[in-house]
Amino acid sequence: MRVRLLLLFLFIYSLASQAQLSDLARLDFTFIPNKGSDVEYTRSRFLVNYPLKLRKEGQFLFLGVDYSNVHLRFKDNDLPFDRELLNDFKLLDFTIGFTKPLKNGWRLGVRIQPGISTNNAARNLSAEDAVFSGDLVFIKKFEKDIERPSRLIVGLSYSQNRGYVFPLPFISYYRKFRPDWSYNLGIPKSNLQYHLSDKHRIKLYAQLDGFTSNIQNGALVNENEFAELINMSLINGGLQYEYHFTDHFQLDLRAAYNFSLSNKLKDGDNNTILTIDNDSRSYLRAVLKFKI
Repeated sequence: MRVRLLLLFLFIYSLASQAQLSDLARLDFTFIPNKGSDVEYTRSRFLVNYPLKLRKEGQFLFLGVDYSNVHLRFKDNDLPFDRELLNDFKLLDFTIGFTKPLKNGWRLGVRIQPGISTNNAARNLSAEDAVFSGDLVFIKKFEKDIERPSRLIVGLSYSQNRGYVFPLPFISYYRKFRPDWSYNLGIPKSNLQYHLSDKHRIKLYAQLDGFTSNIQNGALVNENEFAELINMSLINGGLQYEYHFTDHFQLDLRAAYNFSLSNKLKDGDNNTILTIDNDSRSYLRAVLKFKI
C-alpha cells in the first residue's frame, strides 16, 4: 500500500503545471505590484481534490475543484477601455484525473479539466465562458541507485485559461544527487532544492505562469475594437522557502523576479488589439497546503 501511495504521489506531483493534485486542499495567494507598470495583479486561489482507489491494481481516480479570483488594479486613468469590465475575473475548473501502471515500470497519467473563465461584470454565463484543460503524461522511476533516485516524466499539457493558450510539452527530470540536494529540470518548472532540515527547505526555481479569461460581451477599446479575451503570461525565477509543519501540511513562500511579463487584450480570433504596459519585476506568492 505504501508503494501504491508513493506512485500515486509521483503521478499527481507531475501535474503541477496548473494545480498539484497531490494537494488535497490548498490556499494560494499571488501578488504582482504595479511598480513600473499600469496594472497591479492579485490572485486568490482555493482547490480541493479527492483520490479514489479503483478495483484494478494500481489504478486511481481523482475528483476536484479549483477556484481562482483574479483582481487587476489599473493605475493609468487614460487607458482606452472601461476598467470596471476588466478588474475582476473568476476561474473555475472541475478536475477529473486517472492513473494506471503500464509495462516496463512506466505509469500513465491523464487529467481533464472542464471549467469557466469570465470577467466578474458578467451577470450570466455564456458558451464563450467555457474553457478546457488537459494533461497526458508518462512517468518512469529509476531506483537502481538507492542514494541517488531519479524520475522522468514526459507528456503534453494544454489549458485555455493559462497564460500560454497552446499545447506545451511537459518534461520533468528529477534527480537526488546528494543526501540534502536534488534538482528538477523541465517545462513548465525547474528547481534546485536544498534540505536545511526535516522541516525547512529552500529552492531556486524558474517557471511559467499567467491566466487567460473571456470578457463577456466584449470591452470597447480605441472606440472601434472589442476585446473578447484578456491574456497575462510571464516567465519568472526566484527563491522558495518551505516550512513543513508535518509530512502532509506545509507553507511555501516565494519571491521571484519577472524576466518576461505581458498583459494583452485580444479579439475573438486571438489577435492582439492592445498591450497594457507592465514592467513590474516583483512576484510574491504564499501557499498553504495539505497534501498526500
